[in-house]
Amino acid sequence: MSLQSVRQFFADNAPDIDIIELSQSTATVALAAAAHHVEPGQIAKTLSLKVKNEVILVVAKGDARLDNKKLKNTFGAKARMLSSDEVVTITGHPVGGVCPFGLENPLAIYCDVSLKQYPEVLPAAGAIHSAVRISPERMAELTRAKWIDVCL
Repeated sequence: MSLQSVRQFFADNAPDIDIIELSQSTATVALAAAAHHVEPGQIAKTLSLKVKNEVILVVAKGDARLDNKKLKNTFGAKARMLSSDEVVTITGHPVGGVCPFGLENPLAIYCDVSLKQYPEVLPAAGAIHSAVRISPERMAELTRAKWIDVCL
């Protein structure tokens, strides 16, 4: 279902963007980078976090690590990763296919500035074998994301 919700998102908002579906899993940054023949940083990973009582998504370059101090300074509280079950229930996407498109529930989306070093990134597209090629700026625009600096 989540791949379908992402398809619908792009049909409604950016029909010029095609979803890439592969036969092999792209559920991790390493698998996705190998499958798409790009460096790991070019994979746009979507992290599902809970800050205070709000669930947020942070999209960052694939080889970036969250900086807890920057996160706390940006959001005014510590963040915790959601469990696999929480991720599926809240986003509608499976772990490994989470993306900021076609979400089950409206969530605040943030793009880390680490993405801006690439002209094109590859976020997942709602399944563990799907992705899209998109500029970081267009992804932020389509998802109404705010730019933040929370990675090392």
